Amino acid sequence: SSDQIEQLHRRFKQLSGDQPTIRKENFNNVPDLELNPIRSKIVRAFFDNRNLRKGSSGLADEINFEDFLTIMSYFRPIDTTMDEEQVQLCRKEKLRFLFHMYDSDSDGRITLEEYRNVVEELLSGNPHIEKESARSIADGAMMEAASVCVGQMEPDQVYEGITFDDFLKIWQGVDIETKMHVRFLNMETIALCH
Repeated sequence: SSDQIEQLHRRFKQLSGDQPTIRKENFNNVPDLELNPIRSKIVRAFFDNRNLRKGSSGLADEINFEDFLTIMSYFRPIDTTMDEEQVQLCRKEKLRFLFHMYDSDSDGRITLEEYRNVVEELLSGNPHIEKESARSIADGAMMEAASVCVGQMEPDQVYEGITFDDFLKIWQGVDIETKMHVRFLNMETIALCH
């Protein structure tokens, strides 16, 4: 709606400091992101050309308001007027955005190393979990992904990583709409969250 676009434009101007573009460093002053252990991946996703629909790899140095709207569209809630096909398409786009966050080298697969990196970042704030434990958790999750996506593997078979189709299978049945949202859009200078 026009009200939502106006709100997004106000937030864009606030983030950019009234400049025509936003750079990665503009996200440094967002309190809701400061404590997020995967902050760098989230910010990077805003500049990922795949998410901006501008190419199959690479990062933009800055984004304009139109780019910002493109990125924010991944976070829009499911509209009750959407038919089943539209709901599925919206869900798939949200999951593609997440997939791109994890597939940091843009090769179309989330490798064990990329997944370990994500798990280590997610658990970095917990002083009771050592890096080796985080690696074990990632390794176990990747083995589970392989069993879900490939089925029974031969002893000499190597699982190359999670493809986007595999990612869709893994997330099947998970309510992505309640898990993928942006809280930093509220422009209250004190809380910046709802």
